[in-house]
Amino acid sequence: MRWWDIEPVLELEKDLFPEDAWSRGMFWSDLAHARGADATRRYVVAEDAGRIVGYGGLAAAGDSGDVQTIAVAREQWGTGLGALILTELLRAATAFECVEVLLECRVDNVRAQKLYERFGFEPIGFRRGYYQPGNVDALVMRLNDPSTSVQGTGING
Repeated sequence: MRWWDIEPVLELEKDLFPEDAWSRGMFWSDLAHARGADATRRYVVAEDAGRIVGYGGLAAAGDSGDVQTIAVAREQWGTGLGALILTELLRAATAFECVEVLLECRVDNVRAQKLYERFGFEPIGFRRGYYQPGNVDALVMRLNDPSTSVQGTGING
């Protein structure tokens, strides 16, 4: 993801997450840490016919990674695009030498939870009222050793 992708990403973000969409500033802030030798972030976009149809981001701190966001346009649901994006983020976590990856997922987003479980993420707790303003709880999930999760997926970066 580059700075010129922010506007189309925001459109998709607002469509998919109308109550708790990220702001322009949030994306700018994370992208500022995604380049150079001291990078601690990796953001990717997926395009179809020149249109952004998915994106995701990972932050690394020490030996831990955190999936910041993953989104896939509704018309792309069920195509495997979410798995491709997650694979790229886990590859980034491996490159950052993360020994674990964490994420938060809305408790009512069963589709995403199933994707994460396929990759080996396990539930470890909840964050009450994490998603605002809807006051929706987050399921916290963890994956130990992200490098093993992307091996054998048959997905090339």
